[in-house]
Amino acid sequence: MTDLLHEARLSRGQFLRMVGGLAAAAAATACSTRPETTATTGGGQAATELKFIGVADQKAPMDQLTAAYQKSKPAVRITASYAPTDQVQTSLRTQLGAGNAPDLHVVYPGNGSAMSMTQIAQAGLLADLSAQAWTQTIPAGFKPAFQLDGKTYIFSAGSSVIGAVYNKKVFEKAGVEAPPTTWSEFLAVCDKLKKSGVAPIALGAQTPWVTQLITYALVPSTVYAKDPTFDDKQLAGQASFAGSGWRDAMEMYLELQKRGFFNDNPNGTTFEQQTSMVATGKAGMAVQVSAVLPDFRKAASSPDDLSMFPVPGADDANSVWIPAGVVVGLGASAKGKNAEEAKAFIDFLGKQENINAWAKAIAAIPLTQDASSSIDPAVQSFLPFTKDRAVPFMDQRWPNAEVQPVHFAVIQELLAGKSTIDEALKKMDEAYKK
Repeated sequence: MTDLLHEARLSRGQFLRMVGGLAAAAAATACSTRPETTATTGGGQAATELKFIGVADQKAPMDQLTAAYQKSKPAVRITASYAPTDQVQTSLRTQLGAGNAPDLHVVYPGNGSAMSMTQIAQAGLLADLSAQAWTQTIPAGFKPAFQLDGKTYIFSAGSSVIGAVYNKKVFEKAGVEAPPTTWSEFLAVCDKLKKSGVAPIALGAQTPWVTQLITYALVPSTVYAKDPTFDDKQLAGQASFAGSGWRDAMEMYLELQKRGFFNDNPNGTTFEQQTSMVATGKAGMAVQVSAVLPDFRKAASSPDDLSMFPVPGADDANSVWIPAGVVVGLGASAKGKNAEEAKAFIDFLGKQENINAWAKAIAAIPLTQDASSSIDPAVQSFLPFTKDRAVPFMDQRWPNAEVQPVHFAVIQELLAGKSTIDEALKKMDEAYKK
């Protein structure tokens, strides 16, 4: 067994041990940006053009850092375009396999999706970044998210968390004085919000990746707080979705629906609509990844109206755990015609000041920190959990890219009343074993 396989079997507690010191997540309307550079350098030499395809929550940091890079290296032009997560999982993955990939592109940490580091690196499609200095500072617990067979294939600026993005004014109007710390308190808050005339929780389940976030928010408390070694047992065939606290999490998910705590027709509501509902006060909160917090703030009349709190998945506050994982990153195409220049840009991103800038733009916890690093106030309440009560996003240790889309689909089926929890968990177990 290789050292990587040993690391990949670390418990979730070990994997996140360094996060204090958090798939999927963001989608929006496709857009593109082209930094303002000419096609030639000042001396008339043709510029090197690097093409990047990413997801929407990468746009803000990429705009900032590509501009800075081109000031120091005017002979390089970076053309960036952004697509919904669901599209990059299919169309971009097809491009990679066909050999016409962009020089730089989005990569998801660990394993578990078609565009994850492990899946792409195994296919020989990602350039090895191991010689870059920043890779030597990756916290030991994070290495399975960045590395395959001891080699680093993805850059990510840090970690983000999943919790409730909430509108403070809506909470105050409903008489909610403080965020809940137990499941019972969470239900009581939802009841107050509902009685005040707003949807307690905005759920944009028409956007497939949004479907997973409530289960991801609850499973740390219902599964890993009781058995931190669940992943290892599942990989060994000694545990399953159906025979674990995943069942409790799905029951809790549906309890929220049965109590009328979601907006009407979640399966017909998009991520963008979900965002708008919370930002404009039509809903109290949304369970989301902190990386999209800037999207919520952008849609609000006052960004200060929005904050976050951990979703408590247990009735004992001391048994509440949170999901935290390495944020979506980027890699260089191993077969790109500008592979060396693409790797040079990633090396630039690995400088501490640029790690800090990227993490700040998406409300993430920086991968490594110095005196100038900052952590968004909205995620401060998650920090006490990151010491020993945080686990990676569930898909980052799934053994294949089959489970995640099945999870998306069964949640939509459950919300539509077209499936049972037994059927949903059976489908996920079958996908896990493929």
